[in-house]
This record gives sequence, C-alpha cells and structure tokens, in this order.
Amino acid sequence: IDINIGKQTITAYEGNTPLKAVLVSTGVAWHPTPAGRFAVYTKIRSQTMSGGVGSDSYYLPGVPWVMYFTGAYAIHGTYWHRNFGKPMSHGCVNLTIEDAKWFFDWAAVGTPVVSHY
Repeated sequence: IDINIGKQTITAYEGNTPLKAVLVSTGVAWHPTPAGRFAVYTKIRSQTMSGGVGSDSYYLPGVPWVMYFTGAYAIHGTYWHRNFGKPMSHGCVNLTIEDAKWFFDWAAVGTPVVSHY
C-alpha cells in the first residue's frame, strides 16, 4: 500500500502492478500522517474513535473498515466528510466507505504500507 501524502492518494500494489488508486484525506499540518515504512498490524471491521482536546476533539462511533499501520494511525472509511483530496484528519488516512472496504478486503495483516510526500 502506497500513501502519497503530497498528492493525497492511496494505491494498492501487487508487486509493481497498481490495482487500485483513489483520493484520500490524510492528516492536517498540526496532526500529520507519519511518513515511513510500516505494515498493517491489525484490522477491525468497525470501532469508535475519539480523541483531541476542546475544539480539536472528536467522537466518531462506527468508523468502518479500520486497518492500523503504526501506533494509533489507521487507514479507514469516513462518513463525516466527502472532502477527499485535501488533508482533513488527525493523522489517519480517510477513504470513502466503499474504497476502505475494498482495501480492507484486499490487504492482509502484514501488508507493507509506505507513506511519503
């Protein structure tokens, strides 16, 4: 899985062959998506996500198709905005629900994730 933070895209590769590429929303400047080489370490079909403080806080029940790739950072479906192609998150990689399900079904735990600018 290749996450291009600068272009706001995610691409699934089988070897050197791209299978699917779509727009995403990564982290805003003050909550950046980490760049580096990681791997999917757990997959969760749906969960509540919450965090932040004050006006920066969020509480999101039922976040679908979650794949964690480092720490608390995940690739997941997003129902609270449709602004893909622009940074919007607290560091996670937001996809449409349909695209997140495709990546969730395609990727196994251990799938490499490379995020870069």
